[in-house]
Amino acid sequence: MAFYSRLSRVALFSLTTCTALMVGGQAMAKSHIPAATPHEHGKAANTPATEDQIIIIVNGQILTQRDVEDRARLFVISTGLTPNAEVMERLRGQLIQQLINERLKMQEILRRHINVEPEQIAEAIRTIETRNGMPENALRNRLKADGVSLTTLIDQIRVQIGWMQVLREELGTRSRVTPLQITQREEALQREAGRPQYLISEIFVPVNDPRHDATELAFTQTIINQLRNGAPFAIVAAQFSQDQSALQGGSRGWMQEDNIEPEVLPIVQKMPENAISNPIKVPGGYEIVTVLDRRTIGKQMGTILNMRQAFFPFSTQLDPSNPTDQQKLALQKAIHESQTIKTCEEMEALNTSLGNSRPSNPGLQVEERLAPQMKAVVDKIATGHSSHPLVAPDGIALLMVCSREQRNLAQQTPGQIADQLMNERVEQASQQLQRALRRTAIIKIRPAAKTVLAP
Repeated sequence: MAFYSRLSRVALFSLTTCTALMVGGQAMAKSHIPAATPHEHGKAANTPATEDQIIIIVNGQILTQRDVEDRARLFVISTGLTPNAEVMERLRGQLIQQLINERLKMQEILRRHINVEPEQIAEAIRTIETRNGMPENALRNRLKADGVSLTTLIDQIRVQIGWMQVLREELGTRSRVTPLQITQREEALQREAGRPQYLISEIFVPVNDPRHDATELAFTQTIINQLRNGAPFAIVAAQFSQDQSALQGGSRGWMQEDNIEPEVLPIVQKMPENAISNPIKVPGGYEIVTVLDRRTIGKQMGTILNMRQAFFPFSTQLDPSNPTDQQKLALQKAIHESQTIKTCEEMEALNTSLGNSRPSNPGLQVEERLAPQMKAVVDKIATGHSSHPLVAPDGIALLMVCSREQRNLAQQTPGQIADQLMNERVEQASQQLQRALRRTAIIKIRPAAKTVLAP
């Protein structure tokens, strides 16, 4: 199979919803962004007055210091980390470049009269909360508590959704994958049976001028340090990666060796699973990769779980030493239902009666890929039986395994192959259009931004 360049990316993302299965929101550490402080280069500390100053003008549209600081605070909140002032200074430089690209994308979205509906944005925020095991509105409340406008997140999501619609228009008739193309890809995969395949996620940092890449390299190393200190890869990728795979948390899906850049392949072959690579120089910039799993093309047996859940929400957060009457009653009901429910249909009906605050069907799960904590719970549930009540700060969950089925996970369906081909085309169109927008843009950099952007 021909090697696909950086302009042709596989960006399938198989979202594991085991976090959503586990009751309770994943607590995000309370953290605050350190203000820029004077240091040896003489950069002044940020104050409310300076936050409102204009630092960049992109085709007549302003970008202020406050825009940059709000996006930096969003990074701190979403990762749960508290980088020091020097690290944040590096992040700010890359955030400015990212915000410039977003301004250009938004201008193209508006030029094409594409409207992103509020319902689409609300659904995207709910998806973020679900992926991170957070109760509804938890992200909104956390941003408010840390003084970050919800608009900061909404603007980023609006650009991501609108840009996908731009790309669909840009692709036109190429947005349709034909049966012949699917068959050709199936035949190519059959020829590669027995060869290794890697489940890869990435963060791509573009370099605007290959002759002066010190700033981007320093930023890439900063991101790597944050990842190795515990920052979630998918969240960091969504915030900073300038590849279309950022929309899927950096996931490139399962990739065979011919599809991986020659600069990246030797590292992928050797690195342990879940390790974070050093910066890898590739055409157009730097790449950070992690290998989540390995398999042999054509054969990977696994257990597929078809599950249902019911969730008893608490009206207030649980204090284990002093539960409320409502929480005690919810536990009594959960114990009763766990002993009486016999079918998945009954579990779905129960969840509906409780308000569907968690989805009844979390989607098919691969047992071998569940997080250890979740796998320990699921392994004890006999097929057709309910779990014991699982208590967390925001409610109680019951889980039921409807069926367990052995499948060859390496065998791609025609639908999965079509998605893969489509994602490759989308990535190519995205890179080409972004380069064209950047070439024709009039970008005026104010003196306040030059110290941050200087290599």
